[in-house]
Amino acid sequence: MVKPVSNPPNPWESVHAEWLGEPPEAKLEVFEERARSILSKNDSPDIGFEYSLNPYRGCFHSCSYCYSRPTHQYLGFGAGTDFERKIVVKTNAPELLRDELSRRSWKGDVIVFSGNTDCYQPLEASYELTRRCLEVCADFRNPVAIITKGTLVRRDAELLAGMARHTPVSVSLSIAFADDAMSRAVEPGTAPPSQRFETLRILSDAGLRVGISVSPIIPGLNDGDVGALLERGRAAGARFAFQTLLRLPAEVLPVFQERLEQTFPGRVRRVFHAIEEMRGGKRNESAFGKRMHGIGPRWQAIEALFEAQCRRLGLNAEEPETFSGYRRQNSQPSLFDA
Repeated sequence: MVKPVSNPPNPWESVHAEWLGEPPEAKLEVFEERARSILSKNDSPDIGFEYSLNPYRGCFHSCSYCYSRPTHQYLGFGAGTDFERKIVVKTNAPELLRDELSRRSWKGDVIVFSGNTDCYQPLEASYELTRRCLEVCADFRNPVAIITKGTLVRRDAELLAGMARHTPVSVSLSIAFADDAMSRAVEPGTAPPSQRFETLRILSDAGLRVGISVSPIIPGLNDGDVGALLERGRAAGARFAFQTLLRLPAEVLPVFQERLEQTFPGRVRRVFHAIEEMRGGKRNESAFGKRMHGIGPRWQAIEALFEAQCRRLGLNAEEPETFSGYRRQNSQPSLFDA
């Protein structure tokens, strides 16, 4: 059952607030729930991992392009401002995870934090659900991969480094814009890119395998940033990189279009023309449709630039970054062996 919190934790009253930037001026509503499950299983061939964990529903980062917005409607909330300011907290996430990893059927697949909303959004500073779930994974030596825009991940650098001595661990910082001001306009609740690059450096210095996700590529808006982002990522210690093209499923399209018209009115026509060019004449698509990848000469040029820059910088020079290839080195054989 989802219940509102009458006096929710203030995510900005924390020693970690300096990592999160200035708090946006918006009312935050927090709802706590006792979730029935915590691991989501993905069977899409377009997504490179099978299991993901999301301690929170909704995301304070407020990225106008977030493909997860429509999922908030399953809770009776909206995909717009509700997604950004009505955050659901799965208070029993660590306990559920421990139960899952204790099952004899669990094979030690990598767990991705997070596949839907950011596991290091500001409320994590108060609830610490992501950290507690990582501690569970550490107990079982279960491999993890983190994808985040949240610089709060710095707090857990020591924990993650300790885990990495026994099982595969990777952390990817999602950085789509080279300019802090442009990032603020499109993803106003996130830390600026400059702080995310600094976070990459801190995690790399801690001995972690880190990478940069140049995502999403918004043609006509940030596709010219690809080279600079990869260079800065490599300089900060990134060892791998990947990119994804913007998706605008269902209600994401009007949210993104409204934000774009407010912040970059002179680019609206150019951006949507480029999107249609790369999406076979379409702006929109179903949330889990088959058209996941770009098409046409413009997208091919972006991909070619990305791959050439990665080769030049030595990114992705190791074995391919495949989530599904990780398996746990079992630390508790009595729980899992027949």
